[in-house]
Amino acid sequence: MNEHANRVKAPPLKIQGIKTKLVSFILNHVKWDGRGRWVEPFLGSGVVVLNVNPERALLADANEHIIHFYRAIQTGEMNPYDLRCFLAREGQVLKEKGQAHYYDLRERFNAHHSPFDFLFLNRACFNGMMRFNAQGKFNVPFCRKPERFAQAYITKICNQVAWAGERIEGKDWHFAVRDWRDTLRQIEDSDFVYLDPPYNDRHADYYNRWGDRDADGLAREVKKLKARFAYSTWKQNKYRTNEHLTTHFSDYPTATKAHFYHVGAKESLRNAMEEALVMSPKTVLRTLESVPSA
Repeated sequence: MNEHANRVKAPPLKIQGIKTKLVSFILNHVKWDGRGRWVEPFLGSGVVVLNVNPERALLADANEHIIHFYRAIQTGEMNPYDLRCFLAREGQVLKEKGQAHYYDLRERFNAHHSPFDFLFLNRACFNGMMRFNAQGKFNVPFCRKPERFAQAYITKICNQVAWAGERIEGKDWHFAVRDWRDTLRQIEDSDFVYLDPPYNDRHADYYNRWGDRDADGLAREVKKLKARFAYSTWKQNKYRTNEHLTTHFSDYPTATKAHFYHVGAKESLRNAMEEALVMSPKTVLRTLESVPSA
């Protein structure tokens, strides 16, 4: 898969923990012959699968709005022409009315769940966050940039949607609103599973709470898989080390890379971090050392 690693493009959605700058790192360390399906139980932004570009894929997420967004691209409901008209119109109102329009549109999205409104909020909210409250309502405040949707920015977003549509078109990609447990129960031995769950002990994820108990349960289930897998998580930063990694994956080959996250609500969430990519033994493209035991 490393033939895709040098042509990485960004997806239309922005999400904390997005892997755009890590796609090359991931694809340069794993091997997959393309048989079976590419499976992601935590689709998130979709950046990895869009760059891998498999013929068959099962792409799931508990966040219904992400899945509905990519389904809209798949069906053609979300297309560059209609999106350009939408962003130009709503962007002009935002420029004239400021944050009042943002909050009106946020209320509209929370009532009707339009994928167009979802993308608008994703690009106009504070610091690119994607966060929902306990009632499932999008609750990120405005970024305070009324002139956000300049023509060049609209073109950039529309080009990203066009690229995603080209990747999805004609492929056997199934998008599902589904808990990760249900997704893993659907795995076949010939599949390749890429997992990018919310990082334990870092922050709440973009839709549901995620804690150590969730991470521990996922690790146990992942290690039962007969299919090949790669699992993204964090290894350490200047403050602490991820004990979950050494507890569950000390015997698994792991690649690491220093990375810096710019997306986050707090400065404390925008620090340099050493990323880890845990792999099943048959997945490894090159010789790696396992994570040392704690």
